[in-house]
Amino acid sequence: MGVTQIIGATGEKAAEDWLAEEGFEIVARNWRSGRYELDIVARRGESIHFVEVKTRDAGGLTSPEEAMTAAKQRSFRLAVQAWLAQNPSDLEPQMDLIAVDNTADGKPLVRYIPHAVISRW
Repeated sequence: MGVTQIIGATGEKAAEDWLAEEGFEIVARNWRSGRYELDIVARRGESIHFVEVKTRDAGGLTSPEEAMTAAKQRSFRLAVQAWLAQNPSDLEPQMDLIAVDNTADGKPLVRYIPHAVISRW
């Protein structure tokens, strides 16, 4: 596993832990179907949350939020649609972002941004 993959896996674990602490039930992690991929699918209340996780080293040139480009948002929407086609649900879908900063002391800083991507279906 390369450095980028290790950073990503560390961020996804921090995001998963944060979600669990906040009362989310993790439904799937690293779901893939063809070219589509979702980092985390979670449920809380009457909503199903599709969570994109972006991780960067703290103090880097770009923030995790900046990595959620328009192209990534389009890809994320398509992945959510693919999930819902395979897993029909009456729950309200929501597309969220968790931004993780890896700090020098090894303690990740997690920021949850609900409704980070607006659905267009």
